[in-house]
Amino acid sequence: MNGPQRSLLISTELRRIAEPAIEHPDRIFTSLIHRMDFDFLREAFYELRRDGAPGLSGITVKDYEKDLEANLKDLHERLRTQSYEAPPIKRVWIDKDNGKKRPIGLTEIEDKIVQKAVSMLMGAVVEQDFLPNSYGFREGRNAHDALAYLREQCMKQGIRGIYDADITGFFDTIDWGWLRTFIQQRINEGGRLRLIGKWLKAGIRGGRRNQLQRQRDATRRGHQPAAGEYLSPLGPGGRARDRSQATDARVVFSGTVRRRLCHGLSVRGRRTACHGGITEALQEIRT
Repeated sequence: MNGPQRSLLISTELRRIAEPAIEHPDRIFTSLIHRMDFDFLREAFYELRRDGAPGLSGITVKDYEKDLEANLKDLHERLRTQSYEAPPIKRVWIDKDNGKKRPIGLTEIEDKIVQKAVSMLMGAVVEQDFLPNSYGFREGRNAHDALAYLREQCMKQGIRGIYDADITGFFDTIDWGWLRTFIQQRINEGGRLRLIGKWLKAGIRGGRRNQLQRQRDATRRGHQPAAGEYLSPLGPGGRARDRSQATDARVVFSGTVRRRLCHGLSVRGRRTACHGGITEALQEIRT
């Protein structure tokens, strides 16, 4: 249930958040958590993948749904009284195309509901800040749309070179303090920040690194969310227009400064840019 299938009640609620976010791009939102009521949590549940892998407890979406009303009422009460605790994450490793392994965090169904609800509320704000050429983790957009855009630019502009840049270990190296500070530039709300703090501090079990190693990593450089959690895209993804453009122009030679030469798009932590000339592209990288 997302996009057109989302209930009218929740769609209206999210639109009421999005409209001022569009009209006032510099506004800092300080009161969103109260909107996460029982109905909102139920909507979040129905937007979960039905075949999603369970967390450490082994409880599936179907298991949770058997007593959904009671489960959601209990969950809402714990959120309301700030007694909700983020459960540990189950870490599994999947193969990458380059032969390496990538960690995926599998959270409990209940935690997925809360993360999805928070993601929906935060998304209503930060979605307005994305650049048109950003496709990763955006509702109604996917990798196929990004490829179609790239093909269109290549055909129209006579592109002869394509450059693909990926941030190594992106979700493994996000600075915890920076993430908090960056979110506060658009959403500075105690309840929301407390929840995010609990997720960042939740232990990880299974795979190559156990919970103790996780704590050692935290002492050294701060916690990072495991890739695969519902909320993880919103930290790096929710970037304001001016900050995004300033970064793109210098780091990944996007179209912000030299639009006549370059057309870049962003998909899930990576940047792709196409260039009309190899010499110009290399010169732009150097500068």
